[in-house]
Amino acid sequence: MQQHGVSAPDQPLIAPLRVAVQPLTQLLWGLVMVPLVLCWPRSLPASAAPAPPAGEAEMTLYSGIAAVNVCIARGAGVDFEQAVVIAGETIAQLIQSQHGGVISLVGSESLSLDDLRKGSINSAVLGAVEVCPDQVPEAVRQSVQASLRLAEREAASQAPAATPRRRGR
Repeated sequence: MQQHGVSAPDQPLIAPLRVAVQPLTQLLWGLVMVPLVLCWPRSLPASAAPAPPAGEAEMTLYSGIAAVNVCIARGAGVDFEQAVVIAGETIAQLIQSQHGGVISLVGSESLSLDDLRKGSINSAVLGAVEVCPDQVPEAVRQSVQASLRLAEREAASQAPAATPRRRGR
């Protein structure tokens, strides 16, 4: 068979060669991949420079990602509790690995992974109520809204009263 000026070997000659080479190729890939997988580091190596704390911009981004993840999972039929835990765990691990568990809005100390999980789960729930309220169970949505109203009242009561300005004479 002639194609573009190059003669190609007949197909009957290639088929037995492919059958003979395929097990050899699989064996070679196994010899290369198995040691590679076994030696792959289980965690990323620590960098020499300390991780910068997560600031307001990062936390806003991470909260948005968690909320959208909950919404997508719920749309795919995942149970609400499971969707929230997965989104929260993702964000907690991200904060731990990228920022050493430090959130500048909270303080300068590294938070434990358990504390990061709790905060990330709360953030995922709050965000989901805002982004996709129809994907949040009614009882959870009402609880979040009641908590937000209470927090607003407490913040308003703790705010210093505005003092009238003195008029210049």
